Amino acid sequence: MLDGVWGQGAWLIAFLVVQRLGELVLARENTRRLREAGAIEIGRSHYPFMILLHGSWLVALIAYGYDRAVNPYWLVAFVLLQLARLWVIGSLGRRWTTRVIVLPGHELAAAGPYRYIKHPNYIVVALEIAVVPLALGLPLVALIFSIANAAMLAYRISVENRALAWATQVKGPSVASL
Repeated sequence: MLDGVWGQGAWLIAFLVVQRLGELVLARENTRRLREAGAIEIGRSHYPFMILLHGSWLVALIAYGYDRAVNPYWLVAFVLLQLARLWVIGSLGRRWTTRVIVLPGHELAAAGPYRYIKHPNYIVVALEIAVVPLALGLPLVALIFSIANAAMLAYRISVENRALAWATQVKGPSVASL
């Protein structure tokens, strides 16, 4: 039986990999649609580093967690985070993407969790980066990647805040003021 050879961790990690690949497909399609509608990508230079960070996190989980048992309490936290993730993605709909893409002249999202907090997706991701390794008994992986992610998010959120502020104030697709 595969569960005996690979462990519960392999199932959790496999779920994450499939989920992330699906999200990349959705994000690519939404990005294409947004660009066709006149949206502009801001802060493109940090995106490869973000992909590297998340890819490295998955590799660390695979390397150290595939044969581990899953802590049921942390698994519950993970499931709750997945529900929050669906709420975020569903609230943004076709505007959800993994890049900083803005539509000049359009209002900010104000539905779902965006009614209450400014960057709910980043909260979900930050918690997930800690929770999954903790569910697999990997506190050092949780710590290392949480610190790296915090640094990435500090930069990314500043880029996104500037981009959103600019996009809500302009009527055309000029980025000269950024």
